[in-house]
Amino acid sequence: MRRPSPENRPAPARRPAPARRPAVGDPADAAVIGSGPNGLAAAVTLARAGLRVTVYEAADDYGGGLRSVPLFEPDVLHDICAAVHPMAVASPFLRAFDLAAHGVRLRTPDLSYAHPLAGGRAALAWRDLAATADGLGPDGPAWTSLMAPLMERSRELVELMLSDFRHPPTGPALPLLLAPRVLRHGTPLAGRQFRGDLAPALLAGVAAHVFGRLPSLPGAGVALLLGHLAHTSGWPVPEGGSASIARALADDLRAHGGSVRTGVRINHLGEVRPARIVLADVGPREFLRIAGPDLPPRYARALAALRYGPGASKTDFLLSERVPWTHPELHRAGTLHLGGPLAEVYAQETRNARAAAGSSGTAGSSGTSGSTSGRRPFVLVADPVAVDPGRGRPGAYPLWAYAHVPHASPDDAAEAIIARIEQHAPGFRDTIVAQRSLPAKELERYNPNYTGGDISAGAMTLRQSVLRPAPRWDPYRTPLPGTYLCSASTPPGPGVHAMPGYLAARSALHHELGIHLPRVP
Repeated sequence: MRRPSPENRPAPARRPAPARRPAVGDPADAAVIGSGPNGLAAAVTLARAGLRVTVYEAADDYGGGLRSVPLFEPDVLHDICAAVHPMAVASPFLRAFDLAAHGVRLRTPDLSYAHPLAGGRAALAWRDLAATADGLGPDGPAWTSLMAPLMERSRELVELMLSDFRHPPTGPALPLLLAPRVLRHGTPLAGRQFRGDLAPALLAGVAAHVFGRLPSLPGAGVALLLGHLAHTSGWPVPEGGSASIARALADDLRAHGGSVRTGVRINHLGEVRPARIVLADVGPREFLRIAGPDLPPRYARALAALRYGPGASKTDFLLSERVPWTHPELHRAGTLHLGGPLAEVYAQETRNARAAAGSSGTAGSSGTSGSTSGRRPFVLVADPVAVDPGRGRPGAYPLWAYAHVPHASPDDAAEAIIARIEQHAPGFRDTIVAQRSLPAKELERYNPNYTGGDISAGAMTLRQSVLRPAPRWDPYRTPLPGTYLCSASTPPGPGVHAMPGYLAARSALHHELGIHLPRVP
């Protein structure tokens, strides 16, 4: 029997909600469900506005995608999800929050990211634009022409790309500058702007962060955003691990009278009442689990219809020595993209996106959509020791890597990841002391927001980049009184920039309390 499509699938039947007590402790003015960077940003914003705020986290530790733990050795920390943070230093909210003033030291490498190719060659994105152009040979002038105008208007560009897409923070000049670049690099014209293979590969690697079909307009937008940041504020790594960002936010929340309660999974919104405002840092599937019976059928169907994209299969390594890269500069890069030339990156990403589109990758799905066997997936490697030497010690160096795989794939991609690294670092396998893998399907169990291993919390198609998680003028406000969504499933989408949390809290303060916060600078 065929399953109904998301559009025709009936919404959960309404049923009377049983009376429920608050989850734990004294009632708060506001409750935040989930303690990822967006939930913590929302809580900080509400607390600074004078509300009593309680954050509820189902896991035993807060932070969501900002957790750092000693997986193999007690003195060697591994970032479980996010490790490198170009958005954290550029984000309007985190820039205003001032991570440095809260004790977070972001260490920024001279070499933002690298993309090795066959024959011991590599495309290198240095902080210095001129050095980058010099390494790209005949394509250096074209790279400079592409990036330099964006760099000159970097703050405006970031504010536009990290907005709610309903209230543009800038005039028409920037969109007119950005539009032709997105069209050139987000359509079949992509790559034709260059003569060699280094510059196209350098751009393809950042486009692949969109986890979707390539070339695409969203992929080009992400490539230009992350690509130009490589030459401005850089791609930093937090000293001591990503958890330092979560700690800074949580400490500020407590300093303003709020609290974080871990090990508490909310099963119904009644458990956090009588809080006047509820912000949910959860994806649509989890929100339907918590609030589905109370939601209007049309809104529930819209949430259920959100499509999810390919997944990530992650492997953490403990190494006896640094990665033996063939290219002499790669040991200086905190981030490396391993995917071959542009055509190979685009082909593999498009295969994964087609598999996701053909699967039952909607909310509530548990099916798989493909295998990684016999494929050479795109692999992203983060080497924190390249930027923060204190993260390792002789004989014990952490390395973080994930492969892009089909949605909800149950396969362990560790061997595919090792093979990719071995292409550019022969002997890498011999340096592995220990490893731990999380297939895409397991990643969802670690964090329910990563449906099918989709760490973007919803496929980054053109439509869903703007109209996520449902077509509404205020994407954060739900039909339930005082209840808002603030996860990466809302604009501006994934990344450690905390803007969904801030923008949702701003909306809640405006609609529930008449408090009008200015835009963050």
